[in-house]
Amino acid sequence: MSSLDWWVLSSTLIILIGYGLYQSRGKQNFDDFSRAGQSLPWYHVGLSVMATQASAITFLSAPGQGFADGMRFVQFYFGLPLAMIVLSITFVPIFHKLNVYTAYEFLEKRFDGRVRSLTAGLFLLQRGLSTGLSIYAPAIILSTILGWNIYLTNLIMGGLVLIYTVTGGTKAISHTHLTQMLIVTVVMVVAGWLTVRLLPESMGLTDALRVAGKAGRLNLIDTKFDLQNRYNLWSGLIGGFFLQLSYFGTDQSQVGRYLTGQSITQSRVGLLMNGLLKVPMQFLILLVGVLVFVFYQFNESPLFFNQQETDRLRSGPLAAEFQLLDSKHQALTATRREAVAELEVAIQANDDKAVSVAGEQIRQSDGELTKLRKDVATLVQRNNPTADTNDVNYVFLRFVLDHLPHGLIGLLIAALFIASMGSIASAYSSLSSTTVVDVYNRIVPASSQTLSEVALSRWLTLGWGVFCIIVAQFANLIGGSMIEIVNVLGSLFYGVILGIFCVAFYLKSVGGRATFWAAVLAEAIVVGCYQFDLMAFLWLNVVGCLLVMLFALILNRLLPDRTDMAVKIS
Repeated sequence: MSSLDWWVLSSTLIILIGYGLYQSRGKQNFDDFSRAGQSLPWYHVGLSVMATQASAITFLSAPGQGFADGMRFVQFYFGLPLAMIVLSITFVPIFHKLNVYTAYEFLEKRFDGRVRSLTAGLFLLQRGLSTGLSIYAPAIILSTILGWNIYLTNLIMGGLVLIYTVTGGTKAISHTHLTQMLIVTVVMVVAGWLTVRLLPESMGLTDALRVAGKAGRLNLIDTKFDLQNRYNLWSGLIGGFFLQLSYFGTDQSQVGRYLTGQSITQSRVGLLMNGLLKVPMQFLILLVGVLVFVFYQFNESPLFFNQQETDRLRSGPLAAEFQLLDSKHQALTATRREAVAELEVAIQANDDKAVSVAGEQIRQSDGELTKLRKDVATLVQRNNPTADTNDVNYVFLRFVLDHLPHGLIGLLIAALFIASMGSIASAYSSLSSTTVVDVYNRIVPASSQTLSEVALSRWLTLGWGVFCIIVAQFANLIGGSMIEIVNVLGSLFYGVILGIFCVAFYLKSVGGRATFWAAVLAEAIVVGCYQFDLMAFLWLNVVGCLLVMLFALILNRLLPDRTDMAVKIS
């Protein structure tokens, strides 16, 4: 990076943090700190919800996913609009009516303390680990690309957020979310536009999409029902619906966003805004990755996008083996260029037969290049057992550093930091508020509490921040695409948590005792299904939810509940 890039990067981060601190000025009570005094309008709610979900993993890994696998990942989000409608009808009015600070308060009023503690515990475990991954994912890529120490990068990524989160709480987070989403959106649109501008002069956006289509990258919808297929229409609509319903309806990092709304209507409109905008946003992010793929059809692509590891190979004991693979890469690149040139001519001439033939040649060379990159990944692993061999995470940032103008490079890396800060800030806040409301206040009597809830929340925010950074420091033991890993981790817990809330909302005759043991059994089965790879991870959300409801109905007859269910939720 140039000095201009460093200046843009540092200035953007300083301004954002300063803005967050500015918004946190003034005395705050616990309601201000945890729910922003329920004072925010719908657009704040909507953008804050989007910023919480759209971490740096989205903007780093998703373009790489589009580059390597095409558009089919967008199907993951097809259930989101439906989930937003259900949440707006059911969850939002109940949470507002009961005036809760966390989603899990409702469960004790509906069931008992055991169910509340179990659900809050599952959330704290899942969110604490996921936040560590959200810190690590961009940190490992930035540290590799920029030559930074990974542990220091984790500290910077996780620590910057604590500055305004500890001080300002939810209000500061929501205001910075508004700025974050505007910056990130503008930067990604500009990056996509510049990618098209870098293509040959004869190649417009429509032509680029035709090339991508013939190369198998515009695989937007797969209607075949297959439990083993991670991304198809049915897994997205059904499995994605259950995952999104659980994430937005029962994960405090999201519930806390729309509890800040001025009214039920403001919260509802904010959620519906998210439902309308999220799928197009994810589509455009994946499309940027597809355009990068098209760019590399006309220009030589790196054999392996993690350049630090290829530099080590070139100077290490496996240099000869790498050189052989690199020679094969050069030959395949030349073959692919010829096929792309033929495709371009065929497109201009509207020769469908020639287009089909050239497209098949591109797909064949692309398959051979994919296999070659896997061979390089194996070589990298042999040379450096601790290396990150999932090249998908490096595609977009490598392209940016190699081909985009200085200044924009610094702004884009700042946008990655900013996106990471948005999701991490919400996670810190939700972990802190859940610990105060659902753990501390239940265990420690009010007469024995020596700290105010605001002071305690600040200390707990700091403590959870340190925990998540520690998780990030050990996250290098995990391999694979980070955007998938985070969603897999969520799927192990979200279905069961959603099942508990569905029992609470819809099975009004079921008591707490049956629900508690139903959740424990369902969670064990979900973990077993994942361990033995019985289905794609999105379906775990469906299985977990339905099992909790089924077991709860059965156990309610076998384990009669002695508690009085006093809360009416209709």
